Amino acid sequence: MNSPFAGLSKSQINKLYNLLGVHIYNFSKNQEVLPTIKNENIVCIVTEGSAQIKNIEYNGNEIIIENLEKESVFGTNISLTNNENYEIIAKENCQILVIDYDNLIKPNNTNHNYFNIFLMNLFDITSEKIRQKNERIRILEKKQIREKLLEYFEVEYKKSYLRRITLPFSLKDLADYMGVNRSAMFRELKRLKEDNLIEVNGKRITLLYK
Repeated sequence: MNSPFAGLSKSQINKLYNLLGVHIYNFSKNQEVLPTIKNENIVCIVTEGSAQIKNIEYNGNEIIIENLEKESVFGTNISLTNNENYEIIAKENCQILVIDYDNLIKPNNTNHNYFNIFLMNLFDITSEKIRQKNERIRILEKKQIREKLLEYFEVEYKKSYLRRITLPFSLKDLADYMGVNRSAMFRELKRLKEDNLIEVNGKRITLLYK
């Protein structure tokens, strides 16, 4: 995914920070990130480390809504983090840059070329997020765990058209991402291996049916 600061020099980034009045916060591993975000209209950028947006269901089950790696953009409207069941948890020590939405939409901002570049980057990132959410919907719509796995592998395969794909997270997180029971997913992966459809080596999956 494109960096929100692509095309900007370090000097321009500093000017952007001053223009938008950014705030920077640090969080420790497993700490809840910005617990008050549900009540604020803000745009956030991960500048160091990583985090996850999770949906905590009534029975305690967790579903990964989004993985937030370095330079990921999220926020109240971008990621629907105002959902009462959502939590943002630091996967490791991380740093988050926060921009008040009102500061982002000030008309005079467009007088600065560096701001216009930043804004176009945000538009591109938002478009990519919409595409990823549509991919996720296709996976979640599948009824069987095998179908979900194969649809997920197809999505990842089409990014590079290489038979060997590397998961962006652990197999445990893959189960949470698909909203399925972890033990049941591991059993289905074993069946796919026994049917000579895939090979599994840690986070690397080789698609034998391609």
